[in-house]
Amino acid sequence: MPKKILIIDDDPLIVRYLQAVFSDNGYATCTASSSMEGLEVVRREKPDLITLDLQMPGEWGPWFYRKLRQDRELKDIPVIVISGIDGDHAVKDAVAFVKKPFDPEKLIGIVKNTIG
Repeated sequence: MPKKILIIDDDPLIVRYLQAVFSDNGYATCTASSSMEGLEVVRREKPDLITLDLQMPGEWGPWFYRKLRQDRELKDIPVIVISGIDGDHAVKDAVAFVKKPFDPEKLIGIVKNTIG
C-alpha cells in the first residue's frame, strides 16, 4: 500500500501538478483546498505526510498547522510547507519550507527522506 500525502492548497493548478509529481513517484494523494477542509480530510484519511500552502482563503495555513499540532492523534504527521510567501517563521517545526516555484526533484527528495 503506497504512502499517502495530503495536499492542502487553494490553487487547482498546483494541486494537479503536485498530484502528478507524487503519483509518478509511487505515492497516493488526497487533497483539500482550505485549512478547514484540510482538518476534515486529515482526520478522515490519516495521511503519512502533508504539504501545506500558507496563503489560502478563510483560515490560512499556520492556523491549520496549530490545530494539527494540538491534536494528539495527528500531531506527529510531518508537514512540508510549500508557499509563495515567506512564512517559515509561522510553522517553525515543519520538515521543510519549499518556496514556489519549486524543483519537483528536490521536493521528492524531501518526501523520500521523510516517509520513504
